Amino acid sequence: MSGGVLIVGGSVGGIRAARALRNEGYAGAVTVVEAESNLPYDKPPLSKAPLDGDAHVPLLTAEEARELDIELVLGRAAVELRPQDRQVVLGDGVVLDYEELVIATGAAARPAPWSGPGVHVLRTIADARALRESLLGASHLLVVGAGFIGAEVASLARKQGIEVTIVDPAPTPMARVMGDELGQRFSQLHRTHGVDTRFGATVDTLEHVEGGIRAELSDGSSVLVDAVVVGIGAVLNTRWLESSGLALEDGVECDEFGRVAGAEHIFAVGDIARWYQPRQEKAARVEHWTNAVEQANCVARNIFAPDAPVPHDPVAYVWSDQYDWKIQLFGTRDITGTPVVVEQAEPFRLAAIWQDADGRASGGLTVNWPKASVQLRRTIAAGGPADQVHAQIAGTAVRA
Repeated sequence: MSGGVLIVGGSVGGIRAARALRNEGYAGAVTVVEAESNLPYDKPPLSKAPLDGDAHVPLLTAEEARELDIELVLGRAAVELRPQDRQVVLGDGVVLDYEELVIATGAAARPAPWSGPGVHVLRTIADARALRESLLGASHLLVVGAGFIGAEVASLARKQGIEVTIVDPAPTPMARVMGDELGQRFSQLHRTHGVDTRFGATVDTLEHVEGGIRAELSDGSSVLVDAVVVGIGAVLNTRWLESSGLALEDGVECDEFGRVAGAEHIFAVGDIARWYQPRQEKAARVEHWTNAVEQANCVARNIFAPDAPVPHDPVAYVWSDQYDWKIQLFGTRDITGTPVVVEQAEPFRLAAIWQDADGRASGGLTVNWPKASVQLRRTIAAGGPADQVHAQIAGTAVRA
């Protein structure tokens, strides 16, 4: 196989890049290599859709692939990149040539420290289906890690009537993205919905015993459960790139156009890509769905029209559905600082605004407040003052 654009990774970044190339008018070969044997599917529903259903949401069907003339190479992983030869080697020894390469291999769930029946991570459709099987007839779930995945799974399990204990060494859930002050509100959210919260604790041991799985916690307590979900972060899928000579510190280093540093004809998108961001004047990885889509569109444009490249300078965005809260986060948040919070009781909604040293709105969080979300995102993108958007949102709360 030779020529055209080779995309390694069939999650949202890779598939959106393939689609965007065709939308731009690219007529050359487009090939997507994906280690999983499933047709490409979306990842957010794995932790956001009901746990008693099938969370498979296709990104590209076989019929669509034929119509768009996108070749899917499924169930075969890339194991080596040879940039000087413009080649990618697959695990079965097949060598694929390319004119342009898009790296979109993303990340895998950080392995759980324990193993055995009923112990799960959640990153793939196979993970989701295994968890669903474990929860059939289950009465108690242990969630280890209170980030997005853990919090969303806890929410879904409670909706099914399953008792939930959630454990995290941080003092509050999602502390890494919003700080402890707002995290306290999310602690209360879990407790309000009947979750047994053990923040500031860790799981010392996990043992399969008669009647279930016993977890011994660092606070001296123990809990007997039917299943365990471990959400303790992710590991970048860069092993196949280790001999390539690419800069791989905290992801694949790229400029603001998605071009990989120190390499020609190679781009990267999604969780694995550390793009230079002019707004922040530094390179950063953004591990969110929207970012992967936007980067994919940018890279497709720049492959199609390399003489007029377009930069991508995003306002980072992520959403999370937890119980009856629709949570949206924007921009960058200094979690050591104190955000300005606007809150309304009936109906409940909340907005938090972070500012930089110059008083510009740099980041925000909203709960159940679409209009405030639009105002925050627009102000952050424009580099507008934090006090101005605060006044706008506060005025909306007063009028409601």
